[in-house]
Amino acid sequence: MRRRTIKDDGPDPIDRYVGTRVRGRRVGLRISQTKLGEAIGVTFQQVQKYENGTNRIGASNLYKISKTLGVDVAFFYEGIEGMEEANKYSELSDISQATFESDPMASREAIELMHNFYRVSDESVRRRLAQFVKTLAHSDS
Repeated sequence: MRRRTIKDDGPDPIDRYVGTRVRGRRVGLRISQTKLGEAIGVTFQQVQKYENGTNRIGASNLYKISKTLGVDVAFFYEGIEGMEEANKYSELSDISQATFESDPMASREAIELMHNFYRVSDESVRRRLAQFVKTLAHSDS
């Protein structure tokens, strides 16, 4: 298999996806690129490159980012199963997967919802709110 280069093909869709998840979480928590960069020991320009998928995030920096943003490393890969690009690496299933169009967590609406959700200081209220939204989502289908 030919090695993918940014110059030839643009950023890898998986790198862009992970970067978008980093950006969504960072913005939702209202943390600047500068503050995140300082926390993990890189410049804000490097954070920009991570978020755009231009530069790949190394394992150690992804771990530091996850700790800084208060999530597990797996958070950055949630929802990736639907990406056609990610699925081409797995030849185990004959079942076709839906093509992933865009990350819904990157939408302004999702970021605003996440930001407001974390502004609710009472954890039990947040849990009830999350359960309410889950109930609404299931009643829609």
